[in-house]
Amino acid sequence: MNDTAPPLTDPQYPLYPRLPDPGATEAKALLASFREQMAKIADETIGRLYSDVLPYIESDAWTNFKNALMDGLCNYGNRKVVGDYDYKKIRRAILEENREEIIADLNQDNLARIAELESQIEAVHRNRY
Repeated sequence: MNDTAPPLTDPQYPLYPRLPDPGATEAKALLASFREQMAKIADETIGRLYSDVLPYIESDAWTNFKNALMDGLCNYGNRKVVGDYDYKKIRRAILEENREEIIADLNQDNLARIAELESQIEAVHRNRY
């Protein structure tokens, strides 16, 4: 047995075999080529992320914020959790600035709801007889 031959594996990395010089050179060249290709792909991916995806992330975050805010304001029961003072302030500001429009809109909403209910009653009568 030849005791001067280098060990087949590095004691620090026992799962990776030690390659002979031509194999090690070829492996290093393959890894360098792979590294270059991955760097190019990473640059392209980051470019796409900034140009194609990022605007939607920002608008999506804004939409999520707006929806959470609307959910909080639309649930009048939250005034007891968050603070009655804030809801009174919001309610008064909206009513004082838009009183006539709000009353007109509520009237139109009620008229539309009445028309919808009348059509449902007519449909029930048609289907009944």
